[in-house]
Amino acid sequence: MTRALALAAQGVCTTQPNPRVGCVIAKENQIIGEGWHQRSGEPHAEVFALREAGAAARGSTAFVTLEPCNHHGRTPPCSEALIAAGVSRVIYACGDPNPRVDGSGAARLRSAGIAVQQGLMAAEGEELNLGFFSRMRRGRPWLRLKMAASVDGRTATARGESQWITSEAARADVQQWRAASAAVLSTSATVLADNPRLTARLAGLDRQPLRVLLDTHGRIPRTARLFAEPGEILQLTAADLPLDPSGRLSLPRLLTVLGEREINEVWTEAGATLAGALLGQGLVDEAVLYLAPTWLGADARPLAALPSLTSLADAARWQITDLRQIGPDVRIMLRPAQAAGG
Repeated sequence: MTRALALAAQGVCTTQPNPRVGCVIAKENQIIGEGWHQRSGEPHAEVFALREAGAAARGSTAFVTLEPCNHHGRTPPCSEALIAAGVSRVIYACGDPNPRVDGSGAARLRSAGIAVQQGLMAAEGEELNLGFFSRMRRGRPWLRLKMAASVDGRTATARGESQWITSEAARADVQQWRAASAAVLSTSATVLADNPRLTARLAGLDRQPLRVLLDTHGRIPRTARLFAEPGEILQLTAADLPLDPSGRLSLPRLLTVLGEREINEVWTEAGATLAGALLGQGLVDEAVLYLAPTWLGADARPLAALPSLTSLADAARWQITDLRQIGPDVRIMLRPAQAAGG
């Protein structure tokens, strides 16, 4: 299963809107076939692994990171392929919460006399597909909020100068996250201030994340640099989304819209206003904070525009899930404490 998960991870940038899935076919303690889902509309992991195993798949065990599908979509059901190949046992990490699967794949295999086991390395399997599981269970994508700051929590000087607080290594790490995301979310304020491209600049990448721009009053000019870059742009104004009581675009409705567009994971790069709104409304599933070894001072701009607390007991609690050095900077991964386990 460890090998199957590693295979699945090869599709981290390419399988949207499908989940990342890997499969290993083993027989007599030997791997005889491997596969991973590479792109939506192309064969699933089980098909590639069975092709490699060939006739030797009869009587084998299939290790799959996700419950095999049992419906006709863009490709035939994987349950039928496993049955036809004569596999005797299927072990999968996670059940598939897609209503079109959700136990039916396992039931079909069992009805054909195949032994089925679920739950091996389930936590690792779910971690690999946080966005897919989020969309299937909640109808909205998994939202990551990226922030970059000095060690005193400042994102720009008082005049707005922010390029660059963090190092080239940290910015390269951001490119990896963008590439793995289905959408990059930002605002008109960020575009007007920084004129970013918001693309994933990785060698060999053949798809770009959807760039979602919150532009309540339609302020972004067509001369903005991002319009000259490849990839789809979704520019949302007051005509597209309802406004909340503060007069801003409804963020819960935004996530519902993105879920309807089959967006699994959103990477957010914006200023303190959007960061504060997302955090304040409990919409951030994961924060990715880059801290540079420098100080900008009390007059510099803060990480997030959050309302003042009347008591420390009212402060939201988060849990660090990963901490590592990226070049000279530090990257801290955080999730809300109640959801830190995934």
